[in-house]
Parts: sequence; structure tokens; C-alpha cells
Amino acid sequence: MPDDVAELIWEALGNDRVTTGEASRRLEHMLNYRCPDDLAKTLSKLRKAGLVKGEIDMEVGGWIWWADEECRNNRSQEEE
Repeated sequence: MPDDVAELIWEALGNDRVTTGEASRRLEHMLNYRCPDDLAKTLSKLRKAGLVKGEIDMEVGGWIWWADEECRNNRSQEEE
């Protein structure tokens, strides 16, 4: 996965906890381009790498995603 993908996702998520759909809309707005890839798969890969956090939220009926300092620090640790 390209290094800048996590940084784009972090920018789109900001400090919020958002659904997969909201994350997709934010990225589309930022890039002015609708990504053909399955964002849920990308987010899942980033979650496994510790670069974003996610959990199922029964109230929204799907996954919610966020990135905190721990996630951003994990990228720094990978680069060392």
C-alpha cells in the first residue's frame, strides 16, 4: 500500500469517528475524484497495520473509523 494512503485517510478522518460512507465522501471531496477501490478493504488493511482504528457500531449499522495519535505514531515507528 502506498505510504501516502494512510496520510490521506488521516486527513479525511480528521479527529472524528466516521462511518465508511462518510469517510468515502470526505475523500471524494478532498480529491475531487471517486476512488474505484473498495475503501472498506483499505481501511481494514490500515486497521490491521495499526494506522487507523475501527469498530462495528450497532447504532449506525456498520463500521466507524478514526485515527488518533497512536495511529499516527505507528507510521513514524514503521519508518525507523
